[in-house]
Amino acid sequence: MKHPGPLFTLLAGVALAGGIGIVNLATGTGAAPVAGAASVVGTASTTVEPPPPKPTSEAPQAPARADYAGRVTGGGASVAVSVRDGRAIAYLCDGKKVEAWLQGVTAGGKLDLKGAKNSSLTGTFDAAAVTGTVTAAGKTWQFTAPTAKKPAGLYRATTKNRGKVGWIVQPDGSQVGILTTGDESVAAPALDPAASTATVDGAPVTAEPVSGLAGSGDF
Repeated sequence: MKHPGPLFTLLAGVALAGGIGIVNLATGTGAAPVAGAASVVGTASTTVEPPPPKPTSEAPQAPARADYAGRVTGGGASVAVSVRDGRAIAYLCDGKKVEAWLQGVTAGGKLDLKGAKNSSLTGTFDAAAVTGTVTAAGKTWQFTAPTAKKPAGLYRATTKNRGKVGWIVQPDGSQVGILTTGDESVAAPALDPAASTATVDGAPVTAEPVSGLAGSGDF
């Protein structure tokens, strides 16, 4: 018996491979698609940047109670301001003849104070200083006054003959004031801030610290 030739063997192999392919198609047992291939298409992700944080810094808050004392720009006069719970009193003094007592309300760290003879003071204040403009006796000054801790600050007194005295004690301990009797104004005698006393015309007087709540404007 003769053995099948090479051609017969080749044809038999092709027929067998074709038969297996047909069976696979009929039974649905074809090779599975590569895992993840279909999911790759259209799955590009978008990175969402978080919004920038909001700034947390705030403007310095105006204190409900504070005292300030300083000098106007150029040093020609001194100014003191006392703030108490929505009200304020201020005093301008050059230590010779010019002085002005002013008062008014405060709101949001702003000052708008009025006094006799068209005197006025406007400005702003915070926990460190008060800055503004003051007008008196036909003159206008700019000023910045730092906070004043006792015994620095504003004082006043009434003498036995109804004279009135005002003093400004600066944070460095220096002081300036005016004594007014009737229509006459002169430099005030020295004040002892520790004892709150002064001597006027040979008689002792007691000075009181002035706050934003003191007085009704009749200085």
